[in-house]
Amino acid sequence: MNNTIRILILAILIAAVVAVIVLKRRSAPTAGSGVTGEQVPAEYQPQNLTGKGLPALIDVGAGTCIPCKLMAPILKELKEEQKGKLIVQFLDMSKYPGLQQEYRVSVMPTQIFYDATGKEMFRHEGFFSKQDILAKWKEFGVDLSSTTSQLPIFERLVPAKPDERPKEDVCYMCDGDIEPKTLVTVRTNKGPVRLCSPHCYFIMYSCLTEDKTGFENKVSVTDCSTGNLIPAVSAVYLYAFDQKGRPVVKAFTDKEQAQIEQKTSGGNIVTWQLLQEKELAARCGFCDRAVYPEDAAIVLAAGLHTWGCCSHCALGVASRTGLDVEVHEHDRLTGEPIVVKTFSGSVASIDPATAVAWFGQRQKPDGTWTSAGCFHQGFFVNADNLKKWVEDHPYETGRSISISQTLADKMKLSPEQIQKACKIGECAPK
Repeated sequence: MNNTIRILILAILIAAVVAVIVLKRRSAPTAGSGVTGEQVPAEYQPQNLTGKGLPALIDVGAGTCIPCKLMAPILKELKEEQKGKLIVQFLDMSKYPGLQQEYRVSVMPTQIFYDATGKEMFRHEGFFSKQDILAKWKEFGVDLSSTTSQLPIFERLVPAKPDERPKEDVCYMCDGDIEPKTLVTVRTNKGPVRLCSPHCYFIMYSCLTEDKTGFENKVSVTDCSTGNLIPAVSAVYLYAFDQKGRPVVKAFTDKEQAQIEQKTSGGNIVTWQLLQEKELAARCGFCDRAVYPEDAAIVLAAGLHTWGCCSHCALGVASRTGLDVEVHEHDRLTGEPIVVKTFSGSVASIDPATAVAWFGQRQKPDGTWTSAGCFHQGFFVNADNLKKWVEDHPYETGRSISISQTLADKMKLSPEQIQKACKIGECAPK
């Protein structure tokens, strides 16, 4: 009797399992039906979005994933800018799960490129920058650059006027004018290197690759009260601040003279050693140059806070660290804020969207062009501000480039190139 009951129970269980399988098969969608939960509306099916005589970009994602959120403003811009040239459509998988099967999507977001006949040409998974999307279309012979999104080309390859300043009056580091009372000189076997301030000296010092043992013994500073050059290591310094919170450093032969000046301008009296510690405390997160935070771009990366000595180096932090960064910079003409966010090595957002970059360059004797250095780079909220700034700086040469291109140039650098970035092989007169 017991065996009979066991067999009967087993038969019932088998029958129940078979019934469940049959029911599931009957309710499961057939291949290509596009139904895995909610039915995909006809207007969102591939055959109804593509093949309309225009190439199409279909982005399948959801409103919740971070890369999808970053894609949203890019898709909006493309839809507005490429109207009549490109079909752009976002499809939300959280509303219509059937999209996953309909478009064979395994990663959100996925961008699918179709030609004008509706044939799939290419697909990309994850965040895809606007610049990369336009570049991919160009590979397929679809040039969308002649739109409102194209960066107006602006360049000045010859200075507006020749730089007739005596070389001894031009700072070795920043190319600014040297004020006699803040002159710093460094002795070399090729002659003295002249700098406009102690700060420019420490910028130079921080990026030298030569042996710096005892280097400070080569340095002379100008006594602010007498105008005479004195050894940097034996001088005393008045360390004060201007109205923007930027350090102002004045050198004196003795403490008494510094104290007299202190009564007028305030500040603290420090030694060479303490001055050096303060000046080298803040560094660029890309090239490691000494910076004043008041002058630098703020860079946020994975919860860390660092600086970029220029706007280009600020973006370079993404290349050096491999992290997504958020750069807070200011228009070099007006001081207006500019915020750039990166994702997976590409620009995710720019605020304002009209912001552009100036790539300061100089022509070498052999005719090739090279970077003019960190002091000659910058971001601007629009092309008009950039042009005005260049007009106000007659010695500047270079060209405007997109901020996306600025980042792309940094992301191409090898670890060896990053290690050498902005470095000076030796301290020697130009």
